[in-house]
Amino acid sequence: MRKDFKHFGLLLFFMILMSTPLLAQETSLTADRASLFRLSIIVGAAIITLASAVGAYCQAKAVSSACEGISRNPASGPIIRLLVIFGLVLIETLVIYALLISIIILMVKWGAYG
Repeated sequence: MRKDFKHFGLLLFFMILMSTPLLAQETSLTADRASLFRLSIIVGAAIITLASAVGAYCQAKAVSSACEGISRNPASGPIIRLLVIFGLVLIETLVIYALLISIIILMVKWGAYG
């Protein structure tokens, strides 16, 4: 485990080291707006990607646990089914909220506020 952290730390160090020339560049107002728009696209994509991946994993884990619970105790099947459907609805709602947030981030007119 320690060896993996060493490689990750080394990768992070070199990424920061290679990004230092970008921090030294002078920017103009239009470049700031363009970089802000570019950053908003990256953040929006990261939000929806992370939310979709975590939502899919949680839904798979919930369905798997529900099937296992029903197979252990078939008499409690209707209750478990109701609870798992309610849980899946809440998980999917979280993913839809993340989609709405990313759409809001992407649709802001970044040039109008400068």
